Amino acid sequence: MSAALRVREARAGWAMSSPALAAITLFFVFPAIASLFLSFTDFDIYALANLDNLRFVGFQNYARLVDNPLFWKAMTNTLLFVVVGTPFIVALSLFAAMLVNSRWLMWRPVWRVALFAPYVTTLVATAVVWRYLLHTRYGLVNYLLSLVGVPPIDWLGSPTASLPAILIFVGWKTFGYNMIIFLAALQTVPRELDEAARIDGAGWWTRLRHVTLPALAPTALLVSVLTVAGMFQLFAEPYVMTQGGPAQSTTTVLYFMYEEGFKWWNLGSGAAVAFLLFLCILAVTLVQLRLAKRGGAI
Repeated sequence: MSAALRVREARAGWAMSSPALAAITLFFVFPAIASLFLSFTDFDIYALANLDNLRFVGFQNYARLVDNPLFWKAMTNTLLFVVVGTPFIVALSLFAAMLVNSRWLMWRPVWRVALFAPYVTTLVATAVVWRYLLHTRYGLVNYLLSLVGVPPIDWLGSPTASLPAILIFVGWKTFGYNMIIFLAALQTVPRELDEAARIDGAGWWTRLRHVTLPALAPTALLVSVLTVAGMFQLFAEPYVMTQGGPAQSTTTVLYFMYEEGFKWWNLGSGAAVAFLLFLCILAVTLVQLRLAKRGGAI
């Protein structure tokens, strides 16, 4: 290939990708830089009315966050969502993908649509429905539990039950997207390998462990990275279902950032929370990539 042809191909590539790059720069890079700048200021409602009231305060916003116990409570809750929710959602998505990919399952297209449907439904509407399902006295969940002798559980009013309740709802709401990704990867696994292992006498668990899961390792990494990023950014679920309560048991970092920035109008402090959240997601993602590289997934 001549140098002139390579230059023309490079120019064509940049020309076709330039609209997407411009959108990323306009709607992500510039706001991220502005947010980082605001995190070093006391930007509030008075500065919003008159920029002359804006002052540079250095790392004072970050120092106040470190001394704020509610911030650490929100960080703890968020880490619980990440540590518990990520394996739960990834495992649920993989199980659903293997189920709808099974040859013995009838009406597979119908099952795929049904399991994917929660992901594309309106989050606020489904959260309101789940509030009624989890109602202590009239909820369907407690009614079904009462049939097996389990006493009523205050799902959204108990500090110990509210976080698992939201986690179950988040898993139900989001696993369909990951299921589609796993399903696409499962259909690329050569059936000849599975048939050869079956002929050699390997059982279902052995074939899953030594044939299917190694082939899905890169996909599992992608799904886990996306799920971790999503769990770090939980906001609408606790906002609609519990308003961060009871006793701040479901307050996440993003919910705390919302209250700092738009409830108390401490926009500089809210920007600092956003930047710390970005650093947390970046750090966890890098750790995942490092562990996956050591394990041979990438």
